[in-house]
Amino acid sequence: MFAKRSMFRIAVAVLFLPSFACKTAPSTPAPAATTSTEAAAAPAAPAVSPAPAPTAPAASPAAEHIKLQHILISFAGKVPGKNITRTEDEARTLAAQVFDRAKKGEDFDSLVRTYTDDRAPGIYGLANSGVTPSADEFSRGRMVPAFGDVGFSLAAGEIGMADYDPAKSPFGWHIIKRLE
Repeated sequence: MFAKRSMFRIAVAVLFLPSFACKTAPSTPAPAATTSTEAAAAPAAPAVSPAPAPTAPAASPAAEHIKLQHILISFAGKVPGKNITRTEDEARTLAAQVFDRAKKGEDFDSLVRTYTDDRAPGIYGLANSGVTPSADEFSRGRMVPAFGDVGFSLAAGEIGMADYDPAKSPFGWHIIKRLE
C-alpha cells in the first residue's frame, strides 16, 4: 500500500510540477560576462540559423491545353463499326504488353500503326475543363473520362494507361503518350 502511494505522489509530481514553473524565466542561462581581451582572443562563432522547415512542393497548375497520342486496345462489341474479335482477357494482355514496350522506349508511332483499334495516328488536342477548345481540339468533357484523367496527369513525353472501365473507359484500354 505504501509503495502505491509513493508511486502516485511521484506521478503527480512529475506531471503537475512543471506546469507551476515560472513562465517568464529564460530557458537558457545568460552568457557570462567577458572582458574585452577575452572577446578579442576568442574566435567568433559562426551564426547558426535554424534550417527552414520543409515545405511541400507547390502543385503545378493544371495545363489548359495538351496534345496526346494514344493506342486503343479494345475487344469484341466495344467499338461501334469495328470488327474486333479479341476477348476482354486477350485485350487486357495485349494492352499490358504494348504498354510495357512503349514504356521501354519503343517507337510510339509504330506501336500506334500496328495495334490501335482507333484511327492512326491517334493524335488529339484537348482543352481542359472550363477552357474553350481551339479549332483543332476537343473539350475534355467530350472524351471518355479516363482519357483526360490520364492525359492531364502526364508530363510531356510521359506514357500512361487508362484501364478498361465500363464507366470511365468503356471502349477498352488507352495507352497514352503526352506530346505537348
